[in-house]
Amino acid sequence: MRLMLLTVAMLGLALPSYAQVAIRRVEGDAPPGTIEIRGVGAGDFRPESWEAGTLNFNFDARSPLLTPREGEYRNIYAPSAVREDDGWRIYYGAWDGVETPNDRIYVTSTSDFLDFGERRMVIDHGVFIHVCNCCAIKLPDGAYRMMCTAYPHREGGLNRPAGFTSADGLHWDWELPHVADYDDLVAIEGYENWEDADINGVNAILYEDGVYRLYFLDWHNPGHIYRASSTDFETFVNDGPVYDGTLAVNDVRRFDLNDETWYLLAAHLNGDTMWYALSRDGMNFDPAHVLTHNQSADDRYMVAVGWVTDENRVLGFLYGAGAESHLAANRIFAKWLQKKVVFCANDGRVFNEAAAHGPDALRLKVPEGELTGRFRVFAEDGVTPLAESESLAIEAGQCWRVAGGDGAG
Repeated sequence: MRLMLLTVAMLGLALPSYAQVAIRRVEGDAPPGTIEIRGVGAGDFRPESWEAGTLNFNFDARSPLLTPREGEYRNIYAPSAVREDDGWRIYYGAWDGVETPNDRIYVTSTSDFLDFGERRMVIDHGVFIHVCNCCAIKLPDGAYRMMCTAYPHREGGLNRPAGFTSADGLHWDWELPHVADYDDLVAIEGYENWEDADINGVNAILYEDGVYRLYFLDWHNPGHIYRASSTDFETFVNDGPVYDGTLAVNDVRRFDLNDETWYLLAAHLNGDTMWYALSRDGMNFDPAHVLTHNQSADDRYMVAVGWVTDENRVLGFLYGAGAESHLAANRIFAKWLQKKVVFCANDGRVFNEAAAHGPDALRLKVPEGELTGRFRVFAEDGVTPLAESESLAIEAGQCWRVAGGDGAG
């Protein structure tokens, strides 16, 4: 099968990691009216694009990505993706086809976000009505920690963070499922409103340099996101405010790039918009940028968000959302950061309407019949040109791959 060499359009830009790439036909079938292009996953975190807000995100064509299992109560949201050697574990809070409307924590796995493994409940709500809004991390020694929201923290009480420990990411405190108890609750010292705090769905956890960082917001004292630190994952000490404003923080990731460190925060407000914010030290976040608006009526109410990362790459994010304002009929959706690919036909038409198929592939909408023209490939900012192919013929239903890039495939 003939390889189509792509030549790089430099335009005074720094030389990318490859001077030439190839695009070739590969096995597989794209849905009618589309061609699938693989090898377009995001490269390393580029802070300049995030600061400028120039990011080429594509909604996943599977909308939603994950739906609840069959059963009486079906409400799946609050995803948290943890990188493994062979893919990712996805923890999520849900009523995943159960007999009672109580939030519990589940896990599934995937190697590519195209197929998903068995679903298991890992944390039962136990003495609480709900345990949800999980944020899971894997430590350098291979152990796992997870911070969740537990409600209520006592009879007639409020929402508080609960922390869970696991050696293998499946058995939390050696049970499957672990039955949550009051002993799982964590404390935050030095936060003056702690006794009256309502910390519902805002308990992002980060581990760095031997210290756990808990990012939280108090709905009874809104206006700031705070950070608290701990060395034992049980008692945290308030470090103070890190962001001026009321946003439901769900995930914070750290990226070490040469001699620079960056922090990336993801947040929502149960509406049609989600945000991100950047920091150089984890304590002072810049004003938020819009991460996304909803795609359709099906994800009108966005209730949770979690980054999908691979070392220093942000591949995209998962989010819980639904069509109903009561927030009890949610599903999990995805949006992926990708290189932009357009097809410029020789007759002057340009085809650039794309949807993602997992983090590493996009589906470009094209008409039926043969088209002759050139592929143009742009960086994840959607504007920086990387390459252009020679003239070639394509047809809907074909699959192609961009080789030699730094994408996820």
